[in-house]
Amino acid sequence: MQVRDKLYLNGAWVAPHGKGTIDVHAAATEEVIARIPEGDAEDAAVAVGAARAAFERWSATAPAERAAVLAKIQEGMKARGDEIGRTIAQEVGMPVKLATKIQAGSPTFTFGMYAKLLGDFKWEEKVGNSIVMREAVGVVACITPWNYPLHQIAAKVAPALAAGCTVVLKPSEVAPLNAFILAEIIDSVGLPKGVFNLVTGYGPIVGEALAKHPGVDMVSFTGSTRAGRRVSELAAQTVKRVALELGGKSASVVLEDADLAAAVKGTLSACFLNSGQTCSAHTRLLVPESRYAEAAKLAAEEAQKYTVGDPFAETTKLGPLVSAQQRERVRGYIRKGVEEGAELLVGGPDAPEGLGKGHFVKPTVFGKVGPRATIAQEEIFGPVLSIIAYKDEDDAVRIANDTPYGLAGGVWSRDEAHALAVAKRLRTGQVDINGGPFNMFAPFGGFKQSGHGRELGRYGLEEFLEFKSVQLKPEPKPA
Repeated sequence: MQVRDKLYLNGAWVAPHGKGTIDVHAAATEEVIARIPEGDAEDAAVAVGAARAAFERWSATAPAERAAVLAKIQEGMKARGDEIGRTIAQEVGMPVKLATKIQAGSPTFTFGMYAKLLGDFKWEEKVGNSIVMREAVGVVACITPWNYPLHQIAAKVAPALAAGCTVVLKPSEVAPLNAFILAEIIDSVGLPKGVFNLVTGYGPIVGEALAKHPGVDMVSFTGSTRAGRRVSELAAQTVKRVALELGGKSASVVLEDADLAAAVKGTLSACFLNSGQTCSAHTRLLVPESRYAEAAKLAAEEAQKYTVGDPFAETTKLGPLVSAQQRERVRGYIRKGVEEGAELLVGGPDAPEGLGKGHFVKPTVFGKVGPRATIAQEEIFGPVLSIIAYKDEDDAVRIANDTPYGLAGGVWSRDEAHALAVAKRLRTGQVDINGGPFNMFAPFGGFKQSGHGRELGRYGLEEFLEFKSVQLKPEPKPA
């Protein structure tokens, strides 16, 4: 078993003030695989103090120097990519091949992306008699989730460091081991002390201490909408900036002329990725009433191809959920779907055959789901798809927009211009047309209760910057 008994504060591994520990469990076996420190509010305060002291120097560092550090971090992550992939496969349950590609590959790319973006980023411009400057927002508290743990860390820490901010990271206590690997890499590249700090612990203790700390200038939070509201309440006490990336209930809208087989397959892939533990998962499949029967048949057949099992097994396509709590939550939603009268096409609340141990859930598809049903309105965060039939295009758009969320979605049509026209009507932060792939350079974030602010690309860098206007006295006109 791995034991981590120190926090990374002010450029060194130090014993925490908090005396408790937190067990980390393997998603597939439920065994304790590691123990980490249970940091407390005093540890958070020490981290903020270190970040505060380091800010002036780091923010004044030339962008080229900051870029060089980010590039070194990227190289360190590349060297440990297989280890990161295996670690997250064990923590979260994503099949190891996918985890190495996505959970390790994506954050590695992110650090390199921001190293390159700094090369031609425009830090100031002349507007009339003013120089408009962009400057680092200050000390940033990054509070991150467990589902894509290192990806979400990188999407905050890399642009914050690129902007000249100093950082305190509070990773999820459910999947924290990858954050320790990143801290080791950062320590090895010679980042000035205090620029990056790692404090592990529980959200209501460490997370809340950071959100309300007067020495923190900004909180960047990814997690549930409920927790996001709490972060906003606490941050408002000191009027600090808040960026929130929260829940989703994304709709995949299949138009009359779509390639239905491709649409169903693509939607299930977007729904079941990471066992459905994806905030932007396409969990509602909207199909015309005339094509419902065909869509239901295709979805049930496709879902049964998702082999459930050990994330380290070659044949596994769907791993476990992250925890027993998450497993019971998802099974509860499946039972709720049945109780409310939806048609269970495949799956169900029982454990998959032969997998009584581990946090496993059957890939599940519901048909004949009402647009206002619980499973059509609330974020389940598991491999559960709801198929909803619509009358016409206006009805489809209304249903797609009729949830508290607005994070992602999809539109399927053989006519791309038509699909784009429908996409423009969806109140959501990103829309995939005919399964268009994720773009790391495009902004990621949501509308409504999916949060505010954007991550990735130059848009993610801009989140960590303030504008400053310097007014110059105009030159006197010649007599």
